[in-house]
Amino acid sequence: MRLTTRTNLALRTLMVCAVNPDRIVRKSDVAAVINGSENHLAQVVNQLGQSGYITTLRGRHGGFMLARPAREISVGAVFRTFESDLPFIECMAKDNTCPLKGVCRMAGHLTNAVEAFYATLDPLTVGELVECNEGLESILALDSIARGASQARCEKAKTVAA
Repeated sequence: MRLTTRTNLALRTLMVCAVNPDRIVRKSDVAAVINGSENHLAQVVNQLGQSGYITTLRGRHGGFMLARPAREISVGAVFRTFESDLPFIECMAKDNTCPLKGVCRMAGHLTNAVEAFYATLDPLTVGELVECNEGLESILALDSIARGASQARCEKAKTVAA
């Protein structure tokens, strides 16, 4: 199984937003830090907004930010949003022309396998991917303020856990 570029960009975009939680991020900033095309990113941002993962703001000072806390965004749900319209194999497509259609037993097994893949990712959240991940934060933080705030949250979490 191979995920599409759009799914990859979507997850990276959500991680940038999560690392910079109190900031409206711009498409150009995200494209630069995740090494993505602004054109592809525009489509992804549009779909993330329509799906309720981010809030978009138009205008000169526009951009986008998470619509809800990163801990409430399931990675499995994000993957489903971007992958569900793409059939894993021809027999899962609406326009299936496979000559084995109707007698092949593989489609049911593949459907179960794909669902198991998503189910494994369902409990994982964007928050879990970014929280106290200093290496990731050093790459995705758009300014030193975001970096410092994140480090302070991690230190506080470590103190509480101890």
